[in-house]
Amino acid sequence: MNKNLQWKLLGIIIIAIVSICLIWPPFTVKDKDGKVVQKGKINLGLDLQGGMHVVLRVDTAKLPLDAKKDALDRAIEIIRNRIDQFGVGEMSIQRQGKDRIIAQLPGVTDRERALEIIGKTAHLEFKLVSDNVEDMKKAVNNEAIEGYELKHLEGERAGREGLLVAKDAALTGDAIVDAKTEFSSSGFGEPYVSLTLDSKGAKVFADVTAANIGKRLAIVLDGKVVSAPVIREAIPSGQAQISGSFTVDQANDLAVILRAGALPAPVVVEEERTVGPLLGADSIRSGIRATLIGGLLVFIFMLVYYRLAGLIANFALALNLLLILACLAIFKGTLTLPGIAGLILTIGMSVDANVLIYERIREELRLGKSLRAAIAAGYHRAFSAIMDSNLTTIVAAALIFKFGTGPIRGFAITLTIGLLANLFTAVTCTRAIFELLCDQFDLSKLNMMQIFPETHIDFIKRRKVCYAISAIIIIAGLAIFASRGEKNFGVDFSGGTLQQFMFEKAVKVDDVRRVLKEMGFGNASLQQYGDPKEIIVRTQKDITKELNATFKEKFKDNPFQMLRVETVGPAVGRNLRQSAVMSLLLGIAGILIYVMFRFNLKYAFAGVIALFHDVFIAVGALALTGRQFDLTIVAALLTIAGYSINDTIVIFDRIRENLRIVKKGSFLEIVNLSVNQTLGRTILTSGVTMLVVMALLFQGGEVLNDFAFCLFIGFISGVYSTVYIASPLIISWQKKTAVKTKR
Repeated sequence: MNKNLQWKLLGIIIIAIVSICLIWPPFTVKDKDGKVVQKGKINLGLDLQGGMHVVLRVDTAKLPLDAKKDALDRAIEIIRNRIDQFGVGEMSIQRQGKDRIIAQLPGVTDRERALEIIGKTAHLEFKLVSDNVEDMKKAVNNEAIEGYELKHLEGERAGREGLLVAKDAALTGDAIVDAKTEFSSSGFGEPYVSLTLDSKGAKVFADVTAANIGKRLAIVLDGKVVSAPVIREAIPSGQAQISGSFTVDQANDLAVILRAGALPAPVVVEEERTVGPLLGADSIRSGIRATLIGGLLVFIFMLVYYRLAGLIANFALALNLLLILACLAIFKGTLTLPGIAGLILTIGMSVDANVLIYERIREELRLGKSLRAAIAAGYHRAFSAIMDSNLTTIVAAALIFKFGTGPIRGFAITLTIGLLANLFTAVTCTRAIFELLCDQFDLSKLNMMQIFPETHIDFIKRRKVCYAISAIIIIAGLAIFASRGEKNFGVDFSGGTLQQFMFEKAVKVDDVRRVLKEMGFGNASLQQYGDPKEIIVRTQKDITKELNATFKEKFKDNPFQMLRVETVGPAVGRNLRQSAVMSLLLGIAGILIYVMFRFNLKYAFAGVIALFHDVFIAVGALALTGRQFDLTIVAALLTIAGYSINDTIVIFDRIRENLRIVKKGSFLEIVNLSVNQTLGRTILTSGVTMLVVMALLFQGGEVLNDFAFCLFIGFISGVYSTVYIASPLIISWQKKTAVKTKR
């Protein structure tokens, strides 16, 4: 064995061992009480473990110019302190752009409480209350009283007791150094918030209370009076209390907020995605099940069809998956549900590279070459097609990452790592194993099945008929899409709130609609979601809290759980839609430039037209089946674009090769020859990739069903467009001259 091969094999073994060590144990193990027993090396996204993803906008419009500069940084720090005290582990808070904050809170499912803690400005003021009866009467009659304003006490007595409160605060929350929950010694031991003031604040508080004994002191939080106790005596201790019919949780949360400090400016929730633990656990089961089924089908097929070569390909595929997980562990990446989809798709792309190589080896053996020579030639001839097809898909994945948000980025990261790993495992690892078998075990023969014999079909002859059929299908699909208007778009792109509920027993849509009509939301969109026990309610405004309360009242005999909530502001929805279109167009432009660079402009335009063909076919199919477009579908469309050009590049590569080696025949004949030579590979790779897509479609769970359906349609269209659209278009633009003049 030569030393070069020894080093290759040693490197492969070391990489495999290190990868296993890096990812073990892969996932966090918890006991029955939910406590972490063993921390996993792979971080799970919120869509897999449950939690909240919130995008906040810091409203600095009313701040002075000199205070806008660090408002976002101060807001991030204050929100982080609040969440720290709330007890959320592994949170992620980061700035986005000039005025936005992204907060990810794994494991948090009490969304109302979390949003209250995150979004409350917590501007605390102590204001004196006027006891002038005449001024109070004037204020009730809407007369202006200088220095005062009419407010009402919040809580149980809200709206019933009016208070004439000073406009200027005697003291603000900036003086607070500590806040904690305590319980009154009288009555039922009601909770209240005890405040400790700094020395300066304590002196001011002592002076104010001493000078106003017998008067009321309003405690105002974010402009609302939460309590207004009577000052019985001077309070020199620097201690104050806030009471107001709080629950224990409310008192604890208020103490947390006050300890962390007030936000420098109000924050607005522009986007929120909450996934319940039940849906997260179901997503994990569905994703793992789909991955195992898809992977197993691929393993079995490769083993049966390619025998020993298939076993080697399966080893490379297993190493590919190990490398993906190891990279996620090293770079602290997060595995999301779309990331699992990227993992499954990587399996298909890995098979594609191996099929390309093995079919090339088969061709070389057919020419009478020895196995060693056939292997060398097969890898050499397949390399350019493998490189080009993987890099074009990476271009699409990079743009998904650039313009995608949340879990969709997880898909792009996983797919990109998988494709880069594929270039190593499919080309370097498998070849090293073949060289080992030839050198040390005298391997001289490879037995492989062949379902698709060599064909001599005139694919180009009926190209105009195919153009017409495609045009009719695309126009019909886009017409359906146009007729549906805004119904095409999910919450991501049109704004609004989506709430998914799972009831203990089957629930009728008509019953839910009747309840919504009684609430005044009869125009809400309802959808039975896969299971008759599950239903999705989509409204223009967030009514989650009211909806929960009403459902509990109206469906007393049918308990339910909230599986997820997604809220997107209308402006954010429009921006996401624009970004999605931009990412799709830029992805296609990137592919166009790459193909133009590797081939020429004629090939690039033919490939991109075929690519648009497949995307439009998928769009029409989604519209026809009433499925909605969201960020996940954009990822699917970009994947279709990458996979479509992948198929096309393989044929283009063969055409380019045949132009060099075929001495006789017209350009049309060479294109036809190239399509026939690669037909078996096209059907094989697409068929094997479809195995994993179908596993995702039927076993990947409802959340990824639309994604898998889109891929299913797009991949079928991709095979057709490669043979009947892209290849014939090159001929249509080629001058009718002999091939020999085109060397």
